[in-house]
Amino acid sequence: MTEAVLPFVTLAYLVAMGLCGLRLLSGPQAEDRVLALDTLYIMALALIAVLSIGSGHPINFEGVLAIAMVGFVGTIAAARFLTRSRGANDAGLD
Repeated sequence: MTEAVLPFVTLAYLVAMGLCGLRLLSGPQAEDRVLALDTLYIMALALIAVLSIGSGHPINFEGVLAIAMVGFVGTIAAARFLTRSRGANDAGLD
């Protein structure tokens, strides 16, 4: 069952990553680009997890966890940077 579904899931993640890449390049605002980058790394993590399930190597899950932690910290840093660069009043933080 897993072998039959794996190519379709991989293709779906690759299409989603491509669409996130387009949004990253053409996002009109910085917030759109940060959100696209966040979604892109989550899709990459899911793709790595799916490929490791397909190959039967559970060691990749530790790498997925490490990348997820780094991505989370990066997203928080980008959000704080955007909040500070726009000012507290523009972000709705009085």
